Amino acid sequence: MEGDESKTIGNTSVSVGNPWVFFGVTFAITWGFWILTILLGLGANTPGGILLLFLGLTGPGVAGIAFVCLVYDEPGRKDFWDRLTNVRRIPARWFLVILLLPLIVIPSAAVVEITLGGTSASLADWVTGTDNLLLSILPTLFMATLVPLLEETGWRGYALDRLQFTHSALVASLILGVVWSLWHLPMFFVEGWHHHENIGFLTLEFWMFHIGIVWLSVAFTWVYNNTRRSIIGAIILHAAINFTAQTFTLTGRAEVFHIALWFVVVVLVTVIWGAKTFRKDNQMPHPPTESEKRSLDEETGLPTEATGSD
Repeated sequence: MEGDESKTIGNTSVSVGNPWVFFGVTFAITWGFWILTILLGLGANTPGGILLLFLGLTGPGVAGIAFVCLVYDEPGRKDFWDRLTNVRRIPARWFLVILLLPLIVIPSAAVVEITLGGTSASLADWVTGTDNLLLSILPTLFMATLVPLLEETGWRGYALDRLQFTHSALVASLILGVVWSLWHLPMFFVEGWHHHENIGFLTLEFWMFHIGIVWLSVAFTWVYNNTRRSIIGAIILHAAINFTAQTFTLTGRAEVFHIALWFVVVVLVTVIWGAKTFRKDNQMPHPPTESEKRSLDEETGLPTEATGSD
């Protein structure tokens, strides 16, 4: 079930289900609020700035839900909500992958740095600070909860399937990764925001940030395609990555190793699982058709894609 391709935008031949339409709406929502924040001179430490930044973060999720309702029929919508809420879609071994992968990659970057004579990673201020733990941990909790939920509902919840209808898993991942990275651009101009204060625009760290997101997109697709297209699995992986990154502070050189290690993950996934689907059975997962959904519900009560699960 690829969705209702008969729905077009106005008198054009552009399908509503075209992923680039989703990207356009998502950017319009997010960049609209974030550019307004910049034009009003509101920083990330002001109430108005915080509100506008949060509203911008809702862009992928709001657009994702809206396009699921517009493009898919009833089985597709039920499938979406099941993927968002049903943790049983995730096999146990993939839970371990989701939770452990970030905990392996980031410390490994620190180990490489130490081996080459550098300094080790340090713990973030919220871990070492003793003044007000609850207040200092709030940004970390925000990055590890709301941000993954708001983003993944759209990026993996809607866009990835649309891209994989016409592209291999690797190509779809790279396209989504580039779009995902560019989506962050206005953040580099908001005073008080991490991207403005700690990364900077067009710095070496800026380019590493964007390259790193592209590599991460491949890892997300690999997990997504092997967990019955689980959105909540992508949310948990995003949360684990953000929490780990918010907990350990790497040196500049260690950050380069960090990005390089994610590239190693990309290479291993592509070589071992195959660029076409990132699955051992080489079958691309997709939303179920109405008959497949009805049959599966009757037999197992557990919705899944037509190609089965890994």
